[in-house]
Amino acid sequence: MIGGLTLGELSQRLLDDARAHRDFIADTRKIDVDVVDGKPAVQFATAGGTIAAKPTQHALRQIGAHVDIPAKYLDRMATEAPSLLAANVNHWFHANPSPRMLRTKMNGGAVLRAFLSNRYRPLDNHDLAEVVIPQLLAPGWEIKSAQITETRFYIQAVSTKLAASIAHARQTGVKDDVVHPGIVISNSEVGAGALSVEPMIFRLICLNGMIAGTSIRRNHVGRSSNGGSDDAYEFYSDETRRLDDAALWSKVRDTVDAAVTDAIFQRLVSKLNAASGDGLGDDPVSVVEVTAQRLGLDDREQSSVLSHLARGGDFTRFGLLNAVTRTAEDAKSYDRAIELERLGGEILDLPRSALMHVN
Repeated sequence: MIGGLTLGELSQRLLDDARAHRDFIADTRKIDVDVVDGKPAVQFATAGGTIAAKPTQHALRQIGAHVDIPAKYLDRMATEAPSLLAANVNHWFHANPSPRMLRTKMNGGAVLRAFLSNRYRPLDNHDLAEVVIPQLLAPGWEIKSAQITETRFYIQAVSTKLAASIAHARQTGVKDDVVHPGIVISNSEVGAGALSVEPMIFRLICLNGMIAGTSIRRNHVGRSSNGGSDDAYEFYSDETRRLDDAALWSKVRDTVDAAVTDAIFQRLVSKLNAASGDGLGDDPVSVVEVTAQRLGLDDREQSSVLSHLARGGDFTRFGLLNAVTRTAEDAKSYDRAIELERLGGEILDLPRSALMHVN
């Protein structure tokens, strides 16, 4: 499992972000993309004055998607021809007007974090953390890793109330191969995915985490805001949304507990025990190559999986999925580490034929 922020660092970051984040609704005819210091900037007028926000790559790609500019061409214009990019976007902003939500961060300079539909419903990291962190600090829980990336917020936690030993430990001479149930809670404030709570298996012997399935998934879709004023207006929560959010946060609390029930845990342990008896055949190198192609691993990740598989000496499906989740610790980003933990879970359910060849 990849390292992240300490709980103190996480709390401070969430507090700082909550203070700095501001949301606006604006018609695209009132938004201009300009070039500032050789880079694109998004400008819009508000009641308090004009804001010029530098877009993150994520936000810029959202703008590109909105006006049908392919991501690869958008990235090239942003670095090589920012004025051309601005002209293209401004043309389509005026030709096909629509209200949009602009999620910004005001901390010294202004940053455009996201460019979203006016129907986007904010479910913010700070609010989510206020609900789940006290729950995960209770006896029987342990927060193992947490991070806030440009696009997502993650908390990975393990329940020590339940434990099991994988069957292969008795076959290979490993003294004890203990696993605990856990959860991965994730959210995106910027339109990069839904709020989700996913069951996880945590392997004590190597501190690997494997994500298996989704218990709750809530998309960020709500009522439209028309954005019809001359200036961008700041988006505020209303009473209806607060009541709706309260019901959602209550469901999240219940789901956190439900994700680590004995029934769910034993089902996953049963699958892991079966995987520990499912050998990879006479050519595990080819199996790794096929798996890497199927799961979309790059050459570096494939090499890492093969190395960890060989080092572990467990040439079974169980050994393969652990080699993938171990590779997550060396991932180039926290987002990719989580993806690799999910891919480890996918290996658990792949038909045997899928491990041997790609259709």
